[in-house]
Amino acid sequence: MEILEWIKLIVGGAFLLCGLLIFLIELYGIFHLDYVLNRMHAAAMGDTLGISVSLIGLMIISGLNFTTLKMGLIVIFLWFASPVSSHLLARLEVSTNENLGNHCSIYDNLEDLEKELIEEKIKQEKETGGEEA
Repeated sequence: MEILEWIKLIVGGAFLLCGLLIFLIELYGIFHLDYVLNRMHAAAMGDTLGISVSLIGLMIISGLNFTTLKMGLIVIFLWFASPVSSHLLARLEVSTNENLGNHCSIYDNLEDLEKELIEEKIKQEKETGGEEA
């Protein structure tokens, strides 16, 4: 039985280290990205994935008991709540930011996007002389 405990400890520790690595990547994204929606995306993805991976590591270390069930329920709750709250905050930012056009392209419908892509393709063909690589 002792070897099984060591395996649980190693696997759980690996999950905890992966969660820590995800949090470090999240911190890098939060502090080095320029625009608020980019930073918010890094924070939301990092929180959801990092907390979930860390809790799975703790669940493995804890074994099969009531505490593991509670941690599993927390993981499920976070997988639903964090993306929804981040989406609502992003929509608030998009609807209230007057300078959004400085940071990204806004399309009201897909026809505008299609027109822009066609114009870019025509421009690239003119630059290359109609030759395809």
